[in-house]
Amino acid sequence: MTMSTVSPLRTTGEEQLLTGWGRTSPSLARVRAPRDTADIEQAIAEAGPRGLLARGLGRSYGDAAQSGGATVLDMTGVSALDLDANAGTLTAGAGASIDSILRRIVPAGFFVPVTPGTRMVTVGGAIAADVHGKNHHVDGTFGSHVLRLGLVGSTGERHELSPTGSKREQEDFWATVGGMGLTGVITDATVDLIPITSSLISVDTERVPDLDSVMASMIEGDDRYRYSVAWIDSVHPSGRGVITRGDHADLSQLPPEQRSSALTYRAKVVGTAPPFIPGRLLNKLTVRAFNEAWYRKAPQRRIAELQPIAEFFHPLDFVQEWNRVYGPGGFVQYQFVVPDSASEVVGTALRTLQRVGAPSFLTVLKRFGAANPGPLSFPQPGWTLAADVPARVPGLGRALDQLDELVAGAGGRLYLAKDSRQSPDMLARTYPRLAEWQAIHDRMDPTGLFTSDLARRLSL
Repeated sequence: MTMSTVSPLRTTGEEQLLTGWGRTSPSLARVRAPRDTADIEQAIAEAGPRGLLARGLGRSYGDAAQSGGATVLDMTGVSALDLDANAGTLTAGAGASIDSILRRIVPAGFFVPVTPGTRMVTVGGAIAADVHGKNHHVDGTFGSHVLRLGLVGSTGERHELSPTGSKREQEDFWATVGGMGLTGVITDATVDLIPITSSLISVDTERVPDLDSVMASMIEGDDRYRYSVAWIDSVHPSGRGVITRGDHADLSQLPPEQRSSALTYRAKVVGTAPPFIPGRLLNKLTVRAFNEAWYRKAPQRRIAELQPIAEFFHPLDFVQEWNRVYGPGGFVQYQFVVPDSASEVVGTALRTLQRVGAPSFLTVLKRFGAANPGPLSFPQPGWTLAADVPARVPGLGRALDQLDELVAGAGGRLYLAKDSRQSPDMLARTYPRLAEWQAIHDRMDPTGLFTSDLARRLSL
């Protein structure tokens, strides 16, 4: 038996210890690598009593893409791409990454409708987690731009689902979007694209001295920017931050000498984090020093700076395996959403993490717009805060439990794709359409074949 911790999956046909991107709570599963739908059907037919789960590039932070004792499908080989430039759509295999998609579509004058903070996410994963980006307040989630998807069910039957089909088809579609891979194996999907005339983003940057000012500025700019995000200095008492906002630069905004290569796309990698980093590297002192330098290097105000796609959307991807910097204990990302009426929860969360000494150099604040019809889709109108903290900080568990209560009481919820520790009770209290989703799930997968460590933990 070969045992290894991998993310993404490297080998097939053997048992492997799998973790999420946070590198906590590994579990052992048998990995298979389908090449096409026929392989997926065979794997379903041969799945054992612990069930089956599809997995992409392993970028969900907790236990959503692992399933102890089960068959796990490494879907990265199912990755064909078919661009219809006339229609402005792309049909992609579930294992195709946003990285591979951008390399194909940007030179042709298109951009993905939604991208999370990493391009190392597959289409199947983007749908299953219904990922969001810096443009949710304008464009919604990834699932909101899916025109159709292919799905293989628990008996090996193939389904074509769309948001405009029959009532049952629409129910199945929206149960799959945000359904964390528990309704079947997504095989492919067709999504609409954003037309662009350059591969650059026109970016406005603003350095803001406190949290209240950050939030006021973001609200004021909601209608003026397609993309908006704020980095928050989580260890500074003021909650100061740096706001970056922008949109795709038009060809006319480029200097004349750059226009002939306006649609060039580059996604450089500057290095790889070493395999072993001491767990105490990230502490209050080192994070405070990093945050101070990051805040000071940002301009007080800069308008219409032209930035490449990778720099604006995916800066963390410059360093491969960056999750190793948290040491062997791994890390937790705590991400919640609360309505505008409970905006004070954002400041309380930051103060709570400061109180227990949970250092975070990656703390991000965004605005959400309207929710979509998915019963388990995470976003709702309001504020979302995400903070990465080392998993072994003393007292962290109790502090996060307290924040759970605060978020639930405010009408908010936690993001399943980032979660590694919430309780079934918290889930039931904060996802009011959970019973509706479970009823559709039970109809789509009556034998409970599709499962995960997350599903078992939360009784999904």
